[in-house]
Amino acid sequence: MKRSDFIQQVEDSSKVWDFVIVGGGATGLGSGLDAAARGYSVLLLEQGDFAEATSSRSTKMVHGGVRYLAQGNISLVMEALHERGILKQNAPHMCYNQKFIVPDYKWWGLPYYGIGLKCYDMLARKYSFGPSQIYSKGSVLKEVPGVLAKKLKGGVTYHDGQFDDARLALTLARTMADFGGCPLNYTRVTNLVKNSTGYVCGVQAEDKLTGKTYEIKAKAVINATGIFTDDVMNMDNPGHKKLIAPSQGIHIVIDREFLGGETGIMIPKTDDGRVIFFVPWHGKVVVGTTDTALNSVCMEPKPLEEEINFLVEHSARYLSKAPTRDDVLSVFTGIRPLIAAGDGESTSALSRDHYLTVSPNKLLTIAGGKWTTYRHMAEDCIDNAIQMGGLPFRPSPTQNVKLHGYTTDFDHNDHMHVYGSEASEIIALASEYPELNDRMHANLPYSWLEVVWAARHEWAQTVSDALARRTRALILNAKAAAEIAPKCAEIMAKELGKDEQWVKTQIEEFAVLAENYIVR
Repeated sequence: MKRSDFIQQVEDSSKVWDFVIVGGGATGLGSGLDAAARGYSVLLLEQGDFAEATSSRSTKMVHGGVRYLAQGNISLVMEALHERGILKQNAPHMCYNQKFIVPDYKWWGLPYYGIGLKCYDMLARKYSFGPSQIYSKGSVLKEVPGVLAKKLKGGVTYHDGQFDDARLALTLARTMADFGGCPLNYTRVTNLVKNSTGYVCGVQAEDKLTGKTYEIKAKAVINATGIFTDDVMNMDNPGHKKLIAPSQGIHIVIDREFLGGETGIMIPKTDDGRVIFFVPWHGKVVVGTTDTALNSVCMEPKPLEEEINFLVEHSARYLSKAPTRDDVLSVFTGIRPLIAAGDGESTSALSRDHYLTVSPNKLLTIAGGKWTTYRHMAEDCIDNAIQMGGLPFRPSPTQNVKLHGYTTDFDHNDHMHVYGSEASEIIALASEYPELNDRMHANLPYSWLEVVWAARHEWAQTVSDALARRTRALILNAKAAAEIAPKCAEIMAKELGKDEQWVKTQIEEFAVLAENYIVR
């Protein structure tokens, strides 16, 4: 299905959708897939690209949350570990095992963290990714040669899940479409439509690529807009109580040589009380995260100098070769849509449980949560939306729905694993475009064929879609991504039927975007 096919469905003004979902991040896409898999008609509208905001800027982990275990939120940990297992079952090409080590620099650390991580193992039950173990100092250094050896007592290993967040989002969108759903990016909801009794019965929306506007009818409207939740709630009731307490977190990306192995590092407590991870990912290491309360939100937040310095300084505390600012290949910034609590509570202490509410005017809002629990959140959301919309109930099948591209034949060390069963089709494009069967850049794993595929089959509309989310070039090496943007624009223009002015604009816009990811 092409984007134009979805637009054609929207242009049918007589159609009444069972569900219109506003928001194309983890929660919205999960809900769209859930509704489509149950056999309902569902339209999802995303103002930017799928997962463009928070959902493409995670720590790249599918995890139960060791921090939530320490906070005593056992139910959230159990739910997340259960969902982690389901994701690995339904999309093994997207979710896989990653080993971590908690290095111990204090005499009491081994028994303390050893007991805690054994509890983590037990809560995972049949969905365990592997048992935790206590390691000697020598074993830790063998496992992670790059860890700081001075004062090291030993460590505890444990296992968690890893994934590519933007690729999983795209996979959910494509699975939703496989079931007959209609995921539409670059379509902004400008207002809600209400019937004579004041109930929400649809939305007004604008196609940001053409400027065309639409009035769309629905039996139930779902607000799943993450950090923009309050904006949509304002459309329903300008006097509503603010729901979201936004918190900014950044990650830096450095070379794999700083770890020296395949095992990640987890530091249970930083200066600001957060957990910090060193995560091997796509041949690099993702280091994060920070926690900075915000008063406002935007699609493309910028890292603060103190946040970058915080992660660089903390890296030096735990790595034998300390990375400097010059070693940072990219920095990416996300905003967490945390649920607001009482005054005085720090954002790092706010719950990651999801929150669902239905307004008196019948706008269903779902907020909070995290990537790992997206499927369960979506099931809860659609269960409630069915009741709100007066629709006949059908149970959710998603616990056993294999996601688009499902395959057990892949190599997680090959970046093509994220395409699953379609990897061979992309490689086969080389016969059609032999001149594009080269790597984009010496410092990136991707080929130009992936840009063709993104434009042709994955609804990529801009250079940033292709380089930030269909491939992860911008995150892996921001300077390299900036260098290849002009050729990427030329390839996409040919695929999308765009002119030279479009190419020029895309190159300029991507250059501005890339500056947010480059550490000077």
